[in-house]
Amino acid sequence: MEALWHPSAKQLQESNLAKYRDFLYQQHDIRFEDYHELWKWSVENVDLFWESIWKYFQVKSTMPYEQILSGNRMPGATWFEGSKLNYAQHIFSQSNAEFPAFISLSEHRDAQIVTWNDLENQVASLQSILKAEQIVKGDRVAAFVPNCAETSVTMLASISNGLVWSSCSPDFGVSSVIDRFLQINPKVFIATNGYSYNGKLFDKTKEVLEIIDAIPSIELVIWIDFVTIEIPVHKRVKSLLFKSCLSEKSELKFEEMEFNEPIWVLYSSGTTGLPKAITHSHGGMLLEHLKYISLQNNVKKGERFFWFSTAGWMMWNFVHASLLVGATAVLYDGSPAFPDLRSLWQKADEFKFNHFGTSAPFLVACMKENLKIGEEFNLSNLKSIGSTGSPLPPEAFDYVYQNIKQDLWLCSMSGGTDVCTAFVGSCIERPVYRSEIQCRALGVSLEVWNENGDSVIKEMGEMVITKPMPCMPIYFWNDKENAKYKASYFELFPNVWRHGDWIEITEHDGLIIYGRSDSTLNRHGVRIGTAEIYNVLNQFTEIKDSLVLNLELKGGNHFMPIFIEMNTDQKLNSELITKIKNELKSQYSPRHIPDEFIQVDQIPYTISGKKMEGPVKKVLLNMDLKKAYNSDAMRNPESMSFFIEFRDQRQFEFV
Repeated sequence: MEALWHPSAKQLQESNLAKYRDFLYQQHDIRFEDYHELWKWSVENVDLFWESIWKYFQVKSTMPYEQILSGNRMPGATWFEGSKLNYAQHIFSQSNAEFPAFISLSEHRDAQIVTWNDLENQVASLQSILKAEQIVKGDRVAAFVPNCAETSVTMLASISNGLVWSSCSPDFGVSSVIDRFLQINPKVFIATNGYSYNGKLFDKTKEVLEIIDAIPSIELVIWIDFVTIEIPVHKRVKSLLFKSCLSEKSELKFEEMEFNEPIWVLYSSGTTGLPKAITHSHGGMLLEHLKYISLQNNVKKGERFFWFSTAGWMMWNFVHASLLVGATAVLYDGSPAFPDLRSLWQKADEFKFNHFGTSAPFLVACMKENLKIGEEFNLSNLKSIGSTGSPLPPEAFDYVYQNIKQDLWLCSMSGGTDVCTAFVGSCIERPVYRSEIQCRALGVSLEVWNENGDSVIKEMGEMVITKPMPCMPIYFWNDKENAKYKASYFELFPNVWRHGDWIEITEHDGLIIYGRSDSTLNRHGVRIGTAEIYNVLNQFTEIKDSLVLNLELKGGNHFMPIFIEMNTDQKLNSELITKIKNELKSQYSPRHIPDEFIQVDQIPYTISGKKMEGPVKKVLLNMDLKKAYNSDAMRNPESMSFFIEFRDQRQFEFV
């Protein structure tokens, strides 16, 4: 297979990874022939590798660590016991007058350029306000907020003070927000009065008051005046305006945190059942984010790092990792397609993005509209495009290099909320091959296991992690005896992390992800990854989106329907279906051909952009709808009505 991109000699020589290699040679007198050897060393010498990350990035601790890793079992491994540090302190160690800290963009406001000096002053002011209100180390701060500079300031002030941060975006439904925040009993609530999306203004003041009513632990509300909507008063709690909190002049300070004390709580999608409150540590996030943003993403001081996200997705937290290396974090709040799909590319041109992060569906949407991005915009500053959220189809790889920019580095990556980073992703030293993620990240002992628990290559199997990482959750909040934690990752293979993805290690030592293993299509004993079918349908410009699943019926029968959302003015007719069948058969196998092709108005998605294969299957399996999915955790809950009607009409007989 011919590579789509090769690093230049200059890129190799000047890369952060090359500097880290030199450091290892100077410190340990070891050299590696290639990245695979370096990766292998990193997972065979876990203690030594993570200590090298600590030393290379000059992590500051007020107390020395007693040992690197206590116990090598999962769950239960404890890292760098005895050390005391603060994630935010390492961000502000990069403060400089040469480059801005943030560029904050949105649909309805002018761009905001936040200098490091401004950021320091704002965070220090808010710190002092929180301390004056008797909000102390370990208290939780919950936020219902847009992706803007004000939100980032409140997050940095919170974790600087040793508070535990947790956020949702304002497009979440009220019950979904309550399901999350009620678990952690926050004392402080950061709230927006509204937001703009697709050119429409949304008033969220009513929802904010409902959330406050439902969470009695809230004592203080800090309002972000994000849109021109009057801010109401709640009688039970004290309310402050974010702007008024900035008048306090104060000195920036940092609470000493033990390595394994909590920094923030993220949540599973919550489409079925109560969302898991995934809790990460200050030290684990610091080491992992330093490693990934620098050595895997190759982000450098002064570069502009953008990733489209909301404050309800782990990529929002990850964007702030760019500050750890002195880069400028670029924020955006709004629709990625407003007023059209060119909008973000125009911003990349205007604000000179160096790294452009997005989702696979966004790149596919640009591909299907055949946008000539490279011809329309000046992307001379753009060095890399990052893609995550779902597998990037092969055709999208071609599109990026043919229609966006030929000499950029396509950094497809996959990880998750569970670790707030990527297990697999980018390597500046390796070529980019069509449909492949470049590498297993350093320190990630990832293997592919078949149904017998054997490690395999060039074969699809379960993605597992066999050794602990500092960024693994320290616990789930309010999870007695780690019961949910163990059930989530360690039920299938004891003491081995099963992530729930079907994955393959290729001949290039790259990775191909075939979709979630819990939504695998088992056709007559053959396992099929949903991504294989989606890859074919993505080739048809008439089709906007699709969802495929397999139902096990009575008598050993199977039914595999595919639900297809067409582009405007397009119909799913017999001619198109025949073409799809032929492509599925020729590119994969007859088993990949669905039993029925069904047109729908919308494909269901979570708010964070995950296709809801599992919940749709539960609906069709006639599960109690309250247990099958949570509409408040969905981007488009109305889409489920079709599948409920479809189930009622068909009345399937299941095993």
